[in-house]
Amino acid sequence: MEKIKHQTISVNGINLHVAEIGEGPSAILFLHGFPELWYSWRHQMVYFASKGYRAIAPDLRGYGDSDAPPSPASYTALHIVGDLVGLLNALNLKDKVYLVGHDWGAKIAWYFCMFRPDLVKALVNLSVVHLPRNPSAKPVRMMRQALGDDFYMCRFQAVGEVEEEFGKVETAALIKGFLTSRDPRPPCIPKEIGFDKMLALVAAAELPSWLTQEDINYYATKFSNTGFTGGLNYYRALDLNWELTAPWTGSKIEVPVKFVVGEEDLAYHFPGTKDYIHKGGFKNEVPGLEEVIVMEGAAHFINQEKPEEISSHIYDFIRKF
Repeated sequence: MEKIKHQTISVNGINLHVAEIGEGPSAILFLHGFPELWYSWRHQMVYFASKGYRAIAPDLRGYGDSDAPPSPASYTALHIVGDLVGLLNALNLKDKVYLVGHDWGAKIAWYFCMFRPDLVKALVNLSVVHLPRNPSAKPVRMMRQALGDDFYMCRFQAVGEVEEEFGKVETAALIKGFLTSRDPRPPCIPKEIGFDKMLALVAAAELPSWLTQEDINYYATKFSNTGFTGGLNYYRALDLNWELTAPWTGSKIEVPVKFVVGEEDLAYHFPGTKDYIHKGGFKNEVPGLEEVIVMEGAAHFINQEKPEEISSHIYDFIRKF
């Protein structure tokens, strides 16, 4: 870990904090999710540096030591992918890169492959599938209809409301609650219960073997400084993403893809997701899909819970390209 280098790079009108290790000719760009940081990829970065790759993991805009513009309108897929293209240029990467994403990082990686497939050798995505754009309905409305107003992505839409709930609990307890929750049901948290009570209850349990107090403290220190608004703004830009990506309606993901999800991952249990993955819908939208792995006994934060297995899954796939 101490060999990982850190720098701040100015791209796309903001400053991005970037962690990097390894000097190989082939680069892997790791994209984290919510509520995470570059640090979520610490195990994979060290692993791939030892295999001769250049491992790069930014704090995405709104997170950690990267800039956090205040407006949700500054967190569209076009902004985030723009940051990443600017980062590749700033790092003087001439060849295509491998992409690896998890959670929101996976969603951004899908967009990256849709917008700029010319820059990608292959993609390994964790947890979050690519869904086609529905031209007749905005995503937040569809989620409200399917899962109700208390579904967490719907609750996240109100600026300040969830931040207030988060503020009632110590940041370390919030992080522990998020990372260690293993309830596979789609999270629906009524206002009268609140995220603070729900996450504090989860955080009362002992830490699992794959997560240390040092890990929790790293996340907590960064989120104590920044708050969670930057990460929440990704959810608040969902409908704006829908509007801005209209030109890509019907576009397919053509780059080579491997998808890995934990059998206990809440994203795997969203209504219709299993059928979509296993009955042809996913492959239809992602013609480049070559492998789907469902890992038994694993939940959402799979790259941290099963670091060796995930590193092996990534390596076994990207080494072919």
